[in-house]
Amino acid sequence: MKLKERIQRFLHDEQLKRKLYVIIFESDTPAGKLFDVILIGCILTSVLLVIIESLKGLPTYLSTPFVILEYLFTAFFTFEYLTRIYCSPRPRKYIFSFFGIVDLLATLPLYIGLIFPGARYLLIIRAFRLIRVFRVFKLFNFLNEGERLLTALRESSKKIAVFFLFVVILVTSIGTLMYMIEGTQPNSQFNNIPNSIYWAIVTMTTVGYGDITPATGLGKFLSACVMLIGYTIIAVPTGIVSASMMKDYKRRRDKECPNCHRSGHEDSAEFCKYCGSSLNPSHTKETPKDETKDEAKANT
Repeated sequence: MKLKERIQRFLHDEQLKRKLYVIIFESDTPAGKLFDVILIGCILTSVLLVIIESLKGLPTYLSTPFVILEYLFTAFFTFEYLTRIYCSPRPRKYIFSFFGIVDLLATLPLYIGLIFPGARYLLIIRAFRLIRVFRVFKLFNFLNEGERLLTALRESSKKIAVFFLFVVILVTSIGTLMYMIEGTQPNSQFNNIPNSIYWAIVTMTTVGYGDITPATGLGKFLSACVMLIGYTIIAVPTGIVSASMMKDYKRRRDKECPNCHRSGHEDSAEFCKYCGSSLNPSHTKETPKDETKDEAKANT
């Protein structure tokens, strides 16, 4: 009974849960920052071990230390995951959250690898936990810039889709033309249209694997034209997104506070983020008008 009471007391120790929560989930305290830095160091080391272990020709005497470290890291991450569940105010919400799923996936591969040996290399999933570095070094402030980029991409999606369709039509046409030019040559690598389209895509994107090359003069001339076209059209998607971002920047700049005359506000903002005044001048003018009407009625 004593052991059962101790377990019950441990499971309902709110003071201990609060201390662990501050250390594990928060990074504003010295202990929380230290824990997060240690955690990120362990994640980097474990991922590096997996990468090194995949190399061929490693000395055999390194296999045992690697295995021991792998088990130690897995034990640490498992303990950390269970501790997060223990001290979380809403364990179910944490378990099914993005970080909760990533934390679980970071611990499973080694256990699955005991049954399926190849699965242990899924430990590379631990790299996703490095996202916590955003919290440790206060980089979440830069997410607003990322949100603006996503907004620009979303607004430009139709233009980009039309451009992509144009590129698909262009590489299909060029690939077919190259097949007509090179397909009749003996031992030609352009022996079918799909291979020719593949060559057109590789050439236009300036990747240039060199596994398929034209042999005739006309084919080489067409290749040169495709390369120049590729350099030309690469800048088009960038220009589309940049124009959308400049449009968003202009909207923010034009939305100026009538009180402090500072700009840079969100489109949906109703109050100034610098002085707190209303961004809609009509809001500030309606109240005095209503008050004067009420005063006039009272005087009559």
